[in-house]
Amino acid sequence: MRSNFPGGAPAMDRRRILKSLVRFGAITATMALAACSNFSFPDLGNPFQFGGQTPPVDPGALPSAAGQVLGTGPVRVALLLPLTGDVASVGTSMANAASLAMDYIQNNGTIGDNITLVIKDTASSPDIAAQKASEAVSEGSSLILGPLKAESVRAAGGVARAAGVPLIGFSNNSGAAAPGVYLLNVLPEVEVKRSLAYAQTQGKRAVAAIVPNSAFGQIEEGALRQAASELNMNIQSVFRFSSEEEARNAMAQLTPFLQQGAIDTLFIPDRATAPSFGALLEQAQIDRTNLMIVGSLDWDGDPAITQSTALVGAIYPALDSAGYQALRPEYEARFGAAPHAFATLAYTAVLLANSPALSQSQPRYDQAQLTRPSGFNGRDGVFRLLTNGRSQYALAIKQVVVGGAQQIDGAKIP
Repeated sequence: MRSNFPGGAPAMDRRRILKSLVRFGAITATMALAACSNFSFPDLGNPFQFGGQTPPVDPGALPSAAGQVLGTGPVRVALLLPLTGDVASVGTSMANAASLAMDYIQNNGTIGDNITLVIKDTASSPDIAAQKASEAVSEGSSLILGPLKAESVRAAGGVARAAGVPLIGFSNNSGAAAPGVYLLNVLPEVEVKRSLAYAQTQGKRAVAAIVPNSAFGQIEEGALRQAASELNMNIQSVFRFSSEEEARNAMAQLTPFLQQGAIDTLFIPDRATAPSFGALLEQAQIDRTNLMIVGSLDWDGDPAITQSTALVGAIYPALDSAGYQALRPEYEARFGAAPHAFATLAYTAVLLANSPALSQSQPRYDQAQLTRPSGFNGRDGVFRLLTNGRSQYALAIKQVVVGGAQQIDGAKIP
C-alpha cells in the first residue's frame, strides 16, 4: 500500500492556507433572495431586484480614499485582502474577481451602481488589517469586506465593531465570528452537520472518527461533536494520529467494533490520508455493507480521493461548481490564469454589498437585513448570515464512485 500518512513517504502536502475549498459554485451570477423554506436552490425566475441606476457619487461627500478605487456609487465599501505576503496569490485572485463583479454591476443596465469599492492591502498581517480597517472607517466606509485569515478578521473586526461598521470576512474559522463580524465562507460545523444529517436519513446512528493531531483535526473534531449533539447521534470514539503508526493503531482498535457493526459511520476528514484509511479497511476485510464512510468538503476535487477504489461508496459535502465554472472563462480571459477557489467569495461579497436592500437601508447594512432568515443566493449557492456572525451554506452530498464522484443529494442547509 502506498502510504500517505504523516511520517510515511510520499506524503501529500497538508500545509493549508485555509481549509481548501477546491471548487466553488452557484446557480446565478447575480445575488438573489433565497425565497424557499427548505433552503434548496430557489427559483431564479424572480431575481433579487437591484433597483434602478443611482446618481453618481458627489466627490465632496466623502474624504479621499487610499487604495484601488472601483465604481462610482454613493456608498463606500472597503475590501481588505492580502495582496502581498504569504497568501498574496489568493488575495490577488479575490481582488481580481471583485473587479469583475464591479464591471458586471457597471455594465448591466438593470443593476444600480450603488457602491464605490476601495481595495486595500492587508499584507497578510493582523496588525496591518486593523490599520486598514481603521483607515476605511475614517474614510467613511459603510461596510468592510474581508480580510481573509481568521486572525486578521479578528483584528479588523475589533476596529469595525468599535466604530459600528459591519464587517464580512472570508475566514472559515468560526472563532473569528462575532455579532457584526460575519463570515462569508463554509464553516466546519455546517459541512459536518450536513454530512451527518444525510447519514442519519440512511439509518446511521453510531459514529467514530479518526482525525489528524493538528489544528485542522481539532476543528473537525469540534465540529463533529457539535453536529452529533444537535442531531442526537452517538459518538462512540475519536482517535487522533500524528504518524502512520498511530493511524494504524487507531484502525486496529476500531476494527473489532466495525466487524461487529457497533459503529455504522466512520468520519475521516483528512483528504491526504483518507485513501490509506480506505485501504486499511480493505486489508481488515471490513464488511462495508452497513458502514458509511464520511469525508469533509476538503475532499471535493481531489483526484486521489476519486481515484481510490477503497473509498468507493464514501460520501462528502460539496458546493455546486457551476458558479466557479461560469466565472472561470471570463477570469482567464482577463487575467491569464484560473481563479483561486475563493474568488467566488469575493465576487459574491461585492454583489451582496451593492444590493439596494442592504446599501440603501437605514442604517446601511442593517443587521436585520444582513441576517434575514430567507438568506441570499450567490456564486456559491444559497447562504445566510446569522446574528452571531456565523454563516450557513446549502451543501450537496457527493458519493465516490468508480473513477469519480456523483451528487446523490441536492443542496440543503442542515
